[in-house]
Amino acid sequence: MSQDNMEALQEVSMQIILGAGNARADIQSALKAAETFDFEAAEEKLAQAKKHMSQAHSVQTETIQQEARGEEIVFSTLFTHAQDHLMTVMSEWNLARNLVRLSRSLDQRIKKLEDNGK
Repeated sequence: MSQDNMEALQEVSMQIILGAGNARADIQSALKAAETFDFEAAEEKLAQAKKHMSQAHSVQTETIQQEARGEEIVFSTLFTHAQDHLMTVMSEWNLARNLVRLSRSLDQRIKKLEDNGK
């Protein structure tokens, strides 16, 4: 693999890490919004996180497809780390999405009970 290709793989790796990191920050913001019952803001932040993850995933997929087409991609610890980071954040997003939905549902049920008690 040429020096240019190594540098390109490093750049791809950093794009994936950056996208995953931005997604993680959005996920944390979504959970904080849900803590204060601001579910619209939570959903907005989850949507932003999804965009960051999708961009990072597209870059990762292109690199994997290059290898599938027969282009040589040498092992890179940084690329492996980037993939791991993205996978972890995708899992966090799924959990956060479910927590926000559950919190919203419970909040609605509690409000309904409170309204019926009046």
